[in-house]
Amino acid sequence: MPKPPPATRRRSALATLLLALAALLPFAVAATPATAAGTSICTPQGTLPVNNNEYTLQANEWNSTAPQCVTAGTGTAWSVSTASFGLSTSGAPATYPSLYKGCHWGACTTGSGLPIQVANLGSATSSWSTEQPQSGAYDVAYDLWINSTPTTTGQPDGTEIMIWLNSRGGVQPFGARTGTSTAAGHGWDVWTGQQSSWKIISYVYQGGTTAVTGLDVAALIRDAVSRGSVNPQHYLIDAEAGFEIWQGGQGLATDAFSFAATAGGGGGGGDTTPPSAPTGLTVTGTTSSSASLSWTASTDNVGVTGYTVYRGGTQVGTTSGTAFTDSGLSPATAYSYTVTAHDAAGNTSPAGAAVTATTAPAGGGGGAGCTAAYTVTQDWGTGFNANVTVTNTSTTPVNGWHVSWTWPGNQTISNLWNGALSSSGRQVTVAALSYNSALAPGAATTFGFGASYSGSNPAP
Repeated sequence: MPKPPPATRRRSALATLLLALAALLPFAVAATPATAAGTSICTPQGTLPVNNNEYTLQANEWNSTAPQCVTAGTGTAWSVSTASFGLSTSGAPATYPSLYKGCHWGACTTGSGLPIQVANLGSATSSWSTEQPQSGAYDVAYDLWINSTPTTTGQPDGTEIMIWLNSRGGVQPFGARTGTSTAAGHGWDVWTGQQSSWKIISYVYQGGTTAVTGLDVAALIRDAVSRGSVNPQHYLIDAEAGFEIWQGGQGLATDAFSFAATAGGGGGGGDTTPPSAPTGLTVTGTTSSSASLSWTASTDNVGVTGYTVYRGGTQVGTTSGTAFTDSGLSPATAYSYTVTAHDAAGNTSPAGAAVTATTAPAGGGGGAGCTAAYTVTQDWGTGFNANVTVTNTSTTPVNGWHVSWTWPGNQTISNLWNGALSSSGRQVTVAALSYNSALAPGAATTFGFGASYSGSNPAP
C-alpha cells in the first residue's frame, strides 16, 4: 500500500520541527510529590507528577494555541477536560496529552526501571482502559521511544514505536502500511516510515479497542527488531500513553494505566539462543547472469538482525531483508543456494532448505522482454515516494522479474511495497513477489517505495 502523500502524514516536516522546538520548552512541574484528584494543567507544556512521580501527566500541546486542559483523577486516571480543536486531518495533530514513565526529553519519573537496552529487555507489559467520545478526530496510542544512548535531553535518535488501540475521523499513522503482525496475541496492521533522524513503526490494533490488559509490549518491540525498525543495541527510554487530537478531544480519558519493564539480566552478550532457520526459500526470477531469491523471515528470542546468502556453500552476500539478488553468474547454469539468519549477539541459525536456480541462456532471460518505468509521485525536500512500473513487452509470458539500479545520490529506501528489496550501498534490486511474478504479454505490474535523501534527488 503506497505511503500517503505529505499532506496526510501524521507529522509534516514543519510539524516535526515544531515538535522538536516544543520539546525544548521548560516543564512546569508541580512541587508536590503526589497529585490530588481534580488538579488540572492548562498550559501547553505543563506537567503533573502522578502516583508519587511514578508517572508524569503532560499536556504536550505542540501544534496549536487553542485552549486545552487535562485533569488528574484518582490513581492513574486522567481526562481531557477542555478541548475543542479544529485542525485538518491532512496535517499534524494539535496535541498529544499523555501519561508517561521513564525519561521524556530528559525529564524522568521515579523508579521506572528505564532505560533498558532492547537486547536485554526481559519483559514489558501494560494495561490501559480508556473512554473514547463518538465524535472528533483522534487516535488512542502508546508512544515508545528508543534511543542510541541510555539518556538524551533532546529528540531521541533511534525509533518511535506507536501502538494504536483505536482512532476516529480517518486519521492515519506516519509512513505507509507495509505488513501485518500477530505479536502479543492480537492482529495488527504495521506502518513504517523514516523521519529526518529517527525511524517510526506503528502497530494499529485491527478492529480497534478501548482497553488492553497485560499487553505484551516486549513482543511488539521484538517484532519491530525483526523488521529492521529497531536496533537491539539501542535503549528503551520512555513509554507514553495518550491521545493525538486533530478535532474535538474533550471527554477523552484514561480510567487506569500501568506500564512495567524489566531487564532480562543477561545483556546483549548473554544471549545464546540462535534464530530459527529461514524457511520458504524461493527463486523469484532469473536472467542469464543473475538469480533473485526471497524467503520467510526467521524468529528469535531477541530479534533477527540479518541474513547471509550462500551459493554452493560459499558466502555471496548479506542483507537485513528477506530478499537477495546474486549477479555475475554464467548463462544456462544451475546454482544451489541456502540462507542463514543471525542476531545482534552473533548467534547464527542453521541453514534453511536449499533451492536451485537455473540462469537463462545467453541473450535471453526475462529482462530482454521487460521495461521498467520510474516515476517520483511526491517529493518534500528530504524524502520522496516513487513508483516503478514493470511491463512485459515481449510476445511470451514472463514468470519472475527483477529491477536493479544504482542511486546517483544518497537516496535510502525506508519502506517498499509490492516487491522484495535487497540492497548494498547504492546498489538496489527489487524482485517480484509470488502474486505479481507472472506477467502475460503486454501486462504490467507496479511496485513503490518511500525514501529519504539530502541535497539533490536525481533519478537512477
